[in-house]
Amino acid sequence: MSALLDAALLRPLLDGHWYDALSAVLDAEVRAGHGTPDLIRARDLATAAKRVLDLDAEDFGAIAAAFPRAEWRDELNGACFPAEPRSPERGALGSLVPLYELMLEVLDLRALRHEPLQVVVTAHLMAEYLPQLAWESTLGHAGDPLRLREDVGERWGSDDPACAHSAPLRTTARRAFHACSGDLAGYTAYLDRFHSRQGTALAICAMHHLATEAGERPDAGDTCPNPCRWALRGTREEQRDLDARVRLALLYEESPIVALRHHAPVGHFFGVPSTSEISAAWLATWERLATPWPDGSNPLLLPDAVPGRPDDTEALPGLSALVSAVAGRTIGPGRLLRDIGLEIGHSIGSLEGAS
Repeated sequence: MSALLDAALLRPLLDGHWYDALSAVLDAEVRAGHGTPDLIRARDLATAAKRVLDLDAEDFGAIAAAFPRAEWRDELNGACFPAEPRSPERGALGSLVPLYELMLEVLDLRALRHEPLQVVVTAHLMAEYLPQLAWESTLGHAGDPLRLREDVGERWGSDDPACAHSAPLRTTARRAFHACSGDLAGYTAYLDRFHSRQGTALAICAMHHLATEAGERPDAGDTCPNPCRWALRGTREEQRDLDARVRLALLYEESPIVALRHHAPVGHFFGVPSTSEISAAWLATWERLATPWPDGSNPLLLPDAVPGRPDDTEALPGLSALVSAVAGRTIGPGRLLRDIGLEIGHSIGSLEGAS
């Protein structure tokens, strides 16, 4: 490291998880000919951390392959969608838990960096796949199109007028059946344009009229009056539990914090939400999510509700509890980015122990 760059000056960048700035500073040192092995390692880790913080999911596989630690590779591979349609490693198609752990961590770090727009963007992304997260405990996977045909059928993807799916959702359902049986271009198009919609289709199937009575629970999107046999798996209590968790997911999807992203296109000098606007939107969201339901089944309020696992400084208090309630299992923010930060500190030497 050059005499002009004191390692102590990098501490605020690490403490604030400013991996983009840290990468740029260290890269300048390397290009200036001061690239010791430890400095190059720190630069490479900071660059990788920046891309993870940006949720550059398309390249998670390549980023993970360069990680020096197997546990980091496993964490990031678990959070990414497989690059190939029939890849044996199913990642977020097999389970969404690692991806939600990563998004919870990213949201908290974005708040720590005082980046309100990125907080809103991440909160919006978390709404995209919540119905699939709810279904994961029933399906055994997160709506993986490679396995979906084993679990759904009958009217799914058909033109049967008894199906409650709209025309676009029927198209999505058909595409899901074939997404992993065609070429890479078709699979990629499915992930880009249809996979999040698959969750909406599954949500309708979960909220069928044999599980609940009218008025028992808050309205949250379309429901199914004529459920297929595959949607009736398990006991009625299990079906009601799935219905409740899917409804909670959809209530979040239609919440003020997610709507804030739609109202923040950021252009013509306007649109960036303030911290106070985010706080107000989250408070309104939480009040809506935590409102008791007529039949007493709100998953957030049950006596044996699944606890969340938040950090002490959770940016949106209750968010990990919401994700856990939807999933039916305890989920909290991961440690991947923080652990990379610690490793960067060790590589620099005098910053050992920074977080």
